[in-house]
Amino acid sequence: MSEWTTAGLWLAVIASGIYHGINPGMGWPLAVSAGLLDRRAGELFRALGLLATGHFVAMIGILLPFGAMLTLIAWERQIRIAAGLIVVAAGIYLLINRRHPRVLVRIPPAQLALWSFAAATVHGAGLMLVPIYLGLCQTGERDVGHQAASTLAAGNLITAIAVSMVHTAAMIASGGVIAIAVYRWLGPKFISQSWFNLDIVWAVSLILVGGIGIASIGFAR
Repeated sequence: MSEWTTAGLWLAVIASGIYHGINPGMGWPLAVSAGLLDRRAGELFRALGLLATGHFVAMIGILLPFGAMLTLIAWERQIRIAAGLIVVAAGIYLLINRRHPRVLVRIPPAQLALWSFAAATVHGAGLMLVPIYLGLCQTGERDVGHQAASTLAAGNLITAIAVSMVHTAAMIASGGVIAIAVYRWLGPKFISQSWFNLDIVWAVSLILVGGIGIASIGFAR
């Protein structure tokens, strides 16, 4: 059962990455724009690389603090509940406040890595991974006396990096497929004619993920 749960959590990491990649708000239209402006496919892939870098840094920046807090095993339950509530609160906020953050407009298009980091941060992309990540960080043994804090911290660090890498790879792969398709075959008109807004879906999904994360604590006990 525990193996199935772990596999399910990793599938959730990949699925959320694909979901983020499909969302235009995570930047794939900017990669298309870079390729079209320079008339070189290489610029499109360079832009995707910068977007991936920024997204990865945003993910690891959110996950590492929670991983560090998990070294306080005695407070694990409270930490996971608090994390779930934060994710739910972020979803409710985005559901109420539908305006796009002005900070993204002020970042020059040439600074794609910085833009990707800011976009992932302000949209709560990293927060969506927190309940999943905390589930993966659970240890099989609850006996604190037999676990060195340094070993646990190192394990959480590796998990945080792995989750961020797998998620970012899924994100940039799904977004990259759309960007390449638009660049090579569909053309820029596809963006203007088929633009879809996932803001409401994004906010609701944050609420659901946070709620599921809190509910899973009860099932795990």
